[in-house]
Amino acid sequence: MKKYRIQVKGMTCTGCEEHVATALEGIGARNIKASFRRGEATLELPDDVNIETAKQAINEAKYQSGDAEVMESYDKPVLDGKGDYDLLIIGSGGAAFSAAIKAVEHGAKVAIIERSTVGGTCVNIGCVPSKTLLRAGEIHHLAKSNPFLGLTTSAGSVDLAQLVEQKDELVGELRQHKYVDLIEEYGFELIRGEAKFIDEKTIEVNDQKFRAKRFLIATGASPSIPDIPGLQEVDYLTSTSLLELKQLPKTLAVIGSGYIAMELGQLFHQLGSQVTLLQRSPRLLKEYDPEISDAVTKALTEQGIQVITGVTYERVEAIGDLKQVYLLVNGEYKVVKAEKLLIATGRKPNTEALHLSVAGVKTGSRGEIIVDEYLRTANPNIYAAGDVTMGPQFVYVAAYEGGIAADNAIRGLERKVNLESVPGVTFTSPSIASVGLTEAQAKAKGYEVKTSVLPLDAVPRALVNRQTTGVFKLVADSKSLKVLGAHIVSENAGEVIYAATLAVKFGLTVEDLRESFAPYLTIAEGLKLAALTFDKDVSKLSCCAG
Repeated sequence: MKKYRIQVKGMTCTGCEEHVATALEGIGARNIKASFRRGEATLELPDDVNIETAKQAINEAKYQSGDAEVMESYDKPVLDGKGDYDLLIIGSGGAAFSAAIKAVEHGAKVAIIERSTVGGTCVNIGCVPSKTLLRAGEIHHLAKSNPFLGLTTSAGSVDLAQLVEQKDELVGELRQHKYVDLIEEYGFELIRGEAKFIDEKTIEVNDQKFRAKRFLIATGASPSIPDIPGLQEVDYLTSTSLLELKQLPKTLAVIGSGYIAMELGQLFHQLGSQVTLLQRSPRLLKEYDPEISDAVTKALTEQGIQVITGVTYERVEAIGDLKQVYLLVNGEYKVVKAEKLLIATGRKPNTEALHLSVAGVKTGSRGEIIVDEYLRTANPNIYAAGDVTMGPQFVYVAAYEGGIAADNAIRGLERKVNLESVPGVTFTSPSIASVGLTEAQAKAKGYEVKTSVLPLDAVPRALVNRQTTGVFKLVADSKSLKVLGAHIVSENAGEVIYAATLAVKFGLTVEDLRESFAPYLTIAEGLKLAALTFDKDVSKLSCCAG
């Protein structure tokens, strides 16, 4: 028997799937799975039945067969009892679903284990809910304060409960369509409950034991709470609970100033709260180059957000309806008072309940699972992917790693993870986007670097938008002029960074960017202007001149 995948056009419903399956059964095909959503059918054919016969059967059923490919076989599992799997996945977020889908396509028997809500952080409590509310906040802010003379706009009070209700509806729809529905679509199993290892080959869930040839841990991460005196006695918020508030606080203090802190802090500022960001380090975004930090700090300050850096936390307490944060800043004591307190000081991996030691899985100082370049843990039959490894905490990285883990676990492909050109976006206004090396990182790696820094007021689109606080910075190898990194603070920086990602990934040079066409009056034109800035004063060029 050989297993094939055939592209099929014309299927529009589950009834069509049944028609295709019936036609293929008629020629002796087995284990048929037709999917109108994916426009394909997978099947096994006896050695004496040609794939062209299967294509003809599909066509005779009034559908159109397309390209066909042989699906590579995988090493059959040594386990065959009830409750045994080729791949057992703990978690149900981006990494988990990517791995499950890929493993099923390889012909594996797969199950995922979820103790709470299917879908993981991004769709439920992270990217999706925060970004839709950020869009609402941006619209409200622009209505209150737009930069154009002669244009009168205004904004009324915010009904936060209604915004949150609409957000929850969107989250529910996406969770259903992008996660829950796919379980049946791809045919893997969902096991609900808390998972823990009881040995290297066995997991226990709700007193029931499950065995597998390979495991994938994709349990993600959750908010990390700092050790500040008095904090445990105060009713504080995390990124999860903040997005469930039904009433807008008059004042909000935010401990932390990473991307979560800045996004959520600005969100509530734009909705109408007075916001204070508190940060231990001397500057915002300490891992970025100073030009980026300075531009972000200027933008937030111009908008009316109070930013306090270089903070030492003395204690936190609640007095009446206010939370009070006692600080030491530059040798002086200060007190920040706020109606609500958000803790956004990073995230920790969800590994405490897994009993990893009995499975031979090693963890790092923060509890993160240690993996090699193939995403294998210290136990070669157990893999880990996504935020639980504390790599770049983006859902697209998790999905990428989940696919690699499935390929390696099921087919033994030994694909290596490459995270050298991962873009990151912070969805503030202006947004912050980065890919590749910063100037400091490039120098630490031994590069002789050449940089260009282009203020946003040199980008024509920013001028016509009347939003000119921001910057473009390119980092290049001084000898080859190969682009090593790109860093942007601007409206739509997240849209622009994909072009820069391709430049970094495929080794384009500054000259390549100079010679490319950049549409006039786009923020993306800033990439070309930044490339020109290496040896020209773009302020002395005419529009579109290169």
